[in-house]
Amino acid sequence: MVLTRRRTDLRRHAGEISFPGGRQDPHDHQLSDTALVSTFATNYLIHPFVGMIPAGQAWRLSPLEVDAVLELPLRALREGKTRTRLERRGISFETDAYVVDQHLIWGATARIIAELLERAEAIIPRSPPAPPRGFPTPSRSRRSS
Repeated sequence: MVLTRRRTDLRRHAGEISFPGGRQDPHDHQLSDTALVSTFATNYLIHPFVGMIPAGQAWRLSPLEVDAVLELPLRALREGKTRTRLERRGISFETDAYVVDQHLIWGATARIIAELLERAEAIIPRSPPAPPRGFPTPSRSRRSS
């Protein structure tokens, strides 16, 4: 999944992780046109579009807004789901979030990811559960002929 980390010196949402986004330009005939360049999010009305692209793209950042592009595996996101306590503008609250490689993803971005992961459950294989601590891992025995 491709996400961006906003610059820490911004007035709004500084340092937060979000989907690549921008407003629909007049030359975008429909929202899917906008989504080919970025995710459309304005006035909290969010129209996510999902597509598959190869990993390792050469991203063009908006240097005024973005300081990093993150490419996070869906499996890592699913395994990183948690609840966390945050404080914003003097208000403390608990929220669902994802923590992947020290990146905290919360808010609308986390809610969109949760919805996507729920819908993609059938195509994202789950990791096998870890064996209980203190017990040896079963090994396969080979027969000799």
